[in-house]
Amino acid sequence: MSFSGIDGAGKSTQIESLCARLKEAGLAVELITFWNDIAKLTRIREAAGHTLFTGDKGVGTPDTPINRRDKNVQSRLMTAVRLCLYFVDTVSLRLVMGKLAKSDADFVIFDRYIYDELANLPLRNPAARFYARLMVKLSPKPDVGYLLDADPVQARARKPEYPIEFLLANRASYLTLNDAVGAMTIIASMPAQDVERQVWKHLQTLLSPAEMKKRTTETLVDSGDPGVPARPEEPDALPSAL
Repeated sequence: MSFSGIDGAGKSTQIESLCARLKEAGLAVELITFWNDIAKLTRIREAAGHTLFTGDKGVGTPDTPINRRDKNVQSRLMTAVRLCLYFVDTVSLRLVMGKLAKSDADFVIFDRYIYDELANLPLRNPAARFYARLMVKLSPKPDVGYLLDADPVQARARKPEYPIEFLLANRASYLTLNDAVGAMTIIASMPAQDVERQVWKHLQTLLSPAEMKKRTTETLVDSGDPGVPARPEEPDALPSAL
C-alpha cells in the first residue's frame, strides 16, 4: 500500500492510524518511508535545497512556519536533474521491493511512493507525461495506492513549508499524473476521521472480513492465546472489530 499527496495532506496521520489498527488485529506491518528507505543521494539533495536555493531546513508547524526551497524550484535545469534522480530512485524501488517480496509482513505500507516524485515534474508537457508513464511502468505497482486529495489552503495551515501557489500547482500535478497513469485511488478532502473510515471501507473490498478473521485467528493460535475474535456480522463492522 502507498499513501501520496501534497505536503500537509495528512498522510502521516492516516498511516499511523492504519498501522495501529492492523497491529491490533494481529497483523504484521512493515512501514517504508520513501525518502529514507528508497531515495538515493538524499544528503546531497537536502544540501542543495539549503545551500544553493537558500531554503530552510526542518519541518514546518503552525507555530514555526518555514520556507523550503527544493522541489518547488522549477527550471529546465532542475527538471533535467530530477529526471536523472527519479530514474535512480525507480531502480532503487525495484530492488527494495524485490527484498520486501520475501518479507513475512501481512501489509507493507509506503509513506510516499514514486508518484510523489513524478508529481514534481511539469506534467503539462507531453514529454514529461511520457517519462512519468515510463517510470510508473518500471516501478512495482502497489496493490492499492491512495492519493489524499487535500485542500491546499488547509494543508498549508497544518504544515506551512511551501508557498500556496506551489501547493495549488502540485495538487493539480497529482491529479494530472493520476489521469495519465491511473495508479491511485483518490480520497477526497474531508476531516481526518472521515478519511480514516473511507480508507477502511475501501480496504474491505480488498480483504474480506472472513480473511481478516482467519489471519487474526492464526496469529492468536501462534501466540497461544485461546481467545478468538467474533466474526463481524456485516462488512461495515470490520473497522470497529479492528
